[in-house]
Amino acid sequence: MKKLFGIITMSFVLVLAACTGGVTNTHTEDTASLVYTHEKGETVVKQNPKKVVVFDWATMDTMMSLNMDDTIIGTPHANMPGYLSQFTSDNYTNVGSAKEADFEVIAALEPELIIISGRQADLYDQLSEIAPTLYLSLDYTDYLQSVKTNVMILAEIFDVQTQAKELLAAIDTNITELQEQTAAIEGTTLMTLANDGKVSAYGNESRFGLVFETFGLKNADESIESSTHGQSISFEYILATNPDYLYVIDRSAVVGGTSSAQELFANDIIAQTKAAQSGNIIYLNADYWYAASGGIQALQEMITEIANSL
Repeated sequence: MKKLFGIITMSFVLVLAACTGGVTNTHTEDTASLVYTHEKGETVVKQNPKKVVVFDWATMDTMMSLNMDDTIIGTPHANMPGYLSQFTSDNYTNVGSAKEADFEVIAALEPELIIISGRQADLYDQLSEIAPTLYLSLDYTDYLQSVKTNVMILAEIFDVQTQAKELLAAIDTNITELQEQTAAIEGTTLMTLANDGKVSAYGNESRFGLVFETFGLKNADESIESSTHGQSISFEYILATNPDYLYVIDRSAVVGGTSSAQELFANDIIAQTKAAQSGNIIYLNADYWYAASGGIQALQEMITEIANSL
């Protein structure tokens, strides 16, 4: 599963282009290192690290899918997505939360690599003082390609590219099948996120624009502001837009909120929509769509949830 590089008598440099920046692989006589340029700077990564601290849930998902989770030694245990609960066991040291790191604990672990995402962007400099820190982000204007890029970066670090390509090929096949389904759908769709009593809608190039740009559903309102946090909306707006399919992601379910999205949407205004009257209000799994978005398994489950709802 993990291949160690043998003696290489001549060194060489291979430069690859990736969505997150240039990637340079330098192989010397008995070591292999990779240099990644990303939004936060440049990170030199030792190939096949054995001690990795991971803050990013999508990375945990992908490393688990690639059978590389045995290299993870530390994770933030708070609010861990349910399907990643193994990473809160005694096998993994608790290194803080998704927003706050316990720097002393991390330093004591002596990791060879730390992996973070947007939620930990502000911690990059401090974490980099402890160990090489790799920042993996998602480009919501080209979500699928950025997921593939991150998967292949991880696959390259752990030398499991063949396995990663097979998983991504399966994803492509499933997306093609889903697109055949959505091509036959004449109705419109509204993507929403509920957060402790507030509701936002999402445009084509937003956080959840994948359902429109890649999966092929038709947005009920093409003028929705495309932003990471969506456009704040009211229930009256939903009725006026009147989608045939109303998808709801409950952020409160994964961040410890106090209100339920299903309770929030159980009102007389929503009951008048075509989606409600046809039984097409679909509550999506926030673990996949919000918490660990960008992971291999999460992406597969997102495809499956949409396919099953049509």
